[in-house]
Amino acid sequence: MLKFTESGLEGVKAELSWLDDLMESKGLVRAGQWDYERVTYDRKFSTIEGTFYLRIQGIAAEGDVGSGRAVIQLMSPLLGKHYYPHGVEYGETEEFPVQVVTKSKALIQDISDLLKTVQM
Repeated sequence: MLKFTESGLEGVKAELSWLDDLMESKGLVRAGQWDYERVTYDRKFSTIEGTFYLRIQGIAAEGDVGSGRAVIQLMSPLLGKHYYPHGVEYGETEEFPVQVVTKSKALIQDISDLLKTVQM
């Protein structure tokens, strides 16, 4: 697992619908990845080395996700590798292509910079 600590996203709060729009504009989708207290945004990277996912998770600090009216507090982003049919693995021994790590860091920085303009 690659955990992007000190990414600038940890603890940042944003309104759910605004956050959904921002993440979608950066290629991260929430789709069915939510419950009433949590959200998960994923960005898929397909390479010769495999399929990888940048995952940004958050919890509802106010309201609930199901209502569409929530303030989400973000957590440290993760990078994992997908294994068919089991899903995304975050093992300590996973290796990630440099281009995926570089692109993930750039996306995280872009998102962090945009969130600074609306941080709650």
